[in-house]
Order: sequence, then structure tokens, then C-alpha cells
Amino acid sequence: MDVFLFFALLATSIGLITAILMQSRGSGLGAAFGGGGDTFHTRRGVEARLYQFTIALAVLFVVVSMIIYITE
Repeated sequence: MDVFLFFALLATSIGLITAILMQSRGSGLGAAFGGGGDTFHTRRGVEARLYQFTIALAVLFVVVSMIIYITE
């Protein structure tokens, strides 16, 4: 059971890292100094699904981490 939980945590963490890195970057640090804040951007299509998938992976990561902590 412990091996399964650690494998699930590893797979979830790799998936979460990948999902975060696949998201669009935006305007970066330039927006902090007054540039790039003129438009309103909504997530559509694949970008919206990737955002939802990232949230689901983050919740799953926390749940698996808590299960490992409780069972140890």
C-alpha cells in the first residue's frame, strides 16, 4: 500500500509540474511596471481545460500527501 501511495504522489507531482509549465505565460514582469494591462483575457478551449486539470491535480496532490501523512 505504501508503494502505491508513493507512486501516486510521484505521478501526481510530475503531472502537476507538467501542467503548470504548459500554461501560457502572459506578459510577465512587464505588467508590474505598467505595461500589458490593457486587455482582458478569458480562458477558452484547451487553455480552460488545462487550467481545470491543474486545479484537479493540485487537489489530488494535497489529498494523497495527507493520506500518506496519516498512514505513516
